[in-house]
Amino acid sequence: MDRCVVLVDAGYLLGAAASLLAGEPARSRITVDHTTLIQGLRERAEDDTQRPLLRIYWFDGAPDRVPQPEHRRLRVMPRVTVRLGALTRTDGRWAQKGVDAAMHAELTELARNRACSDIVLVTGDGDLLPGLMSAKEHGVAVHLWAVQAADGDYNQSEDLVAEADERRVLDRTWITRAVRARELTGPCAPAPAAEPEIAAILSAPLPETSGGGERVGAPAAPAEPREPVRNGVRAAPVPAAERTDGPGGRTVPTPKDLAVLGKGPAGPAAAAATSSALGHPNATLRWSSDRGMVDRGTGGNGSGETPEIAALPTLAQLTSAEQRWADREEDITTVGGDPFEVGQVFARRWTERITDSVHLQHLSTEYPRIPHRIDGELLRYAARFGLLAHKDDQIDERDRYAIRAGFWREIDARTAAEHAPAGD
Repeated sequence: MDRCVVLVDAGYLLGAAASLLAGEPARSRITVDHTTLIQGLRERAEDDTQRPLLRIYWFDGAPDRVPQPEHRRLRVMPRVTVRLGALTRTDGRWAQKGVDAAMHAELTELARNRACSDIVLVTGDGDLLPGLMSAKEHGVAVHLWAVQAADGDYNQSEDLVAEADERRVLDRTWITRAVRARELTGPCAPAPAAEPEIAAILSAPLPETSGGGERVGAPAAPAEPREPVRNGVRAAPVPAAERTDGPGGRTVPTPKDLAVLGKGPAGPAAAAATSSALGHPNATLRWSSDRGMVDRGTGGNGSGETPEIAALPTLAQLTSAEQRWADREEDITTVGGDPFEVGQVFARRWTERITDSVHLQHLSTEYPRIPHRIDGELLRYAARFGLLAHKDDQIDERDRYAIRAGFWREIDARTAAEHAPAGD
């Protein structure tokens, strides 16, 4: 068949691009516009081979082969098929497992079935040499593409280069159409300011403690942190003198401290006495969207929530079977999985389906806390997008703040729309 196929080793392509643009092969050092990259690969392949594209195969590794946000974006693009191998951590380094074998199998199968006349390989791994030779024996022309090396030398197997029918180099100019280096941070460069929404959620770090307590650090807040909307009016920021995040703030026992006290001879009474002595009478552990402790009061249902907050419906309660199917379709085809975006999507669905605007008003007054039932549901939803840290199957702390920041951004937008004057 007079068609071309592109097989991309993402580890090679993006690792070599990172070396070229950022000086080291860590993919975390670059940002990638996948739509532009895929379009560039397609145009370059069709131009080099003079054949229409059949398909681009994107081979990459992922923890437990669970698609990450970038894989979710790629696999719904036209003419793109994503194949995932495992990503394992050994001696502090991540390594792909099964990616080379998958590329080899696809390469030989395409050639054996005469599915195409030309195959473009974007890789540098010599393990693909047998597959490349097999493809040639089946009458397929093999084009080998390299990424311009940072040191000017080859970053591909010499045997692979020697065996290919054609070889091209993706130079810096081509790469920078879709890939750019991230800004450096560290001792020699100032850390970027946190997004206002995330900074607001991080604005109450724990102070130094005594007796086994701990200090939870937080990024520096920007000069103008986000203030919550209250019935359509944005509240004034909390004066610095009223915050409890400095050395003079109240000391807070850790959850571990209270758990030990609760199991000891004195039981829960000792825990209550300790929290009172530390400046937190009637304090309980905060919800999952909080830091440290909070004075809740008793609440009407024993949970510390007011009756109005306890009555807030979850998204599941608001969603019909038809909507559930449509939500899943949207998650698969259009939601990329960026943490901030995930929070926005969840909040958009919740606000669109509530029938009583009073619920929205009650929720808005809770900023920056998300009521624990809704917060738990939000994080479970986020876990579908591969946002779990492989180490302990929990969502990364920074991602959790971004998810909640996206949630509040959408809630604010809906609250502002509810209170906008008619005709605006």
